[in-house]
Amino acid sequence: MRAVVFYEHGGADVLRYETDWPEPALRAGQARLAVKAVALNHLDIFVRRGMPAIHTELPHISGGDVAGVVLEVGEGVDPALVGQRMLLDPKLPQGAFGEHTQGGMCEQVCVPAGNLVPIPDGVSFEAAAALPIAYGTAWRMLIRRGRVSAGEQVLVLGASGGVGTACVQIAALAGCVVYAAASSDEKLQKLRTLGAHHLINVQRENFSAAVWRLTERRGADVIVDYSGRDTWPGSIRALGQGGRLLTCGATSGYEAVTDLRYVWAREQTIVGCNGWDRDGIEALLELVGAKKIVPVIDRVLPLEQARGAEEAIERREIFGKVILKP
Repeated sequence: MRAVVFYEHGGADVLRYETDWPEPALRAGQARLAVKAVALNHLDIFVRRGMPAIHTELPHISGGDVAGVVLEVGEGVDPALVGQRMLLDPKLPQGAFGEHTQGGMCEQVCVPAGNLVPIPDGVSFEAAAALPIAYGTAWRMLIRRGRVSAGEQVLVLGASGGVGTACVQIAALAGCVVYAAASSDEKLQKLRTLGAHHLINVQRENFSAAVWRLTERRGADVIVDYSGRDTWPGSIRALGQGGRLLTCGATSGYEAVTDLRYVWAREQTIVGCNGWDRDGIEALLELVGAKKIVPVIDRVLPLEQARGAEEAIERREIFGKVILKP
């Protein structure tokens, strides 16, 4: 089968497009899925570069967000699943699919049948694949962990990425006043169409000062910051009394400086979120089916263009998600 594989950690140049990769073996309790769409995430880039304290089996196929059709099932699995359109919940007992295991940047995967979630009629493979890691994490971070509520002032940093566009849509759907920060006016205007009420161009102004001004020196109730080192000090300053600072990653570095004077004086809360859950994926699929959320897809590319796709993400050229189709 065709697959995108890396034999060593490094830059995007280590990715290899293979045309005769062995098909995975089907085991009891599993289903074989014909991959129709796989969405890329920053996680795929981190795995390809190499992550401290995480062992990656080499050679490796990354890609955790997979949607497809069941081709066959293993022992103990209901044969009625064959032919059904399914989305994979990438949270496996041994860790994240594509991170701790071989992933979905290929034509076929064999996965635990219990991790398959039916794709509703009217939801495309591309839209479904966009959901689990980015939208699922955004949903759990804002709804389950952050407990955002209508009327709250919510700032989303890095709002044009996969998690960012998801956060803007989810916060707007929850009735929040959404502040979106991004690096270009073009991206910001797109974010307005997703529900952002206030736009901050971080190339022209300091986002922390902008939030303080726009909220009339009250500060934000909730800030989403998954950049880390570069933005964290400003996020602490922009967070108001009793505010919650939500994080699910650190794309610019995890050694972030926290000025504790703001934390105690304003009684701030720092809330971590380590990914998605199945309930969130199911809720998102229903919302997409009802047209209440439309996953933002920047581009859909053939599998053999995986290298260029990851390079575009690294250069921050994309708005929303990048989808590969085998």
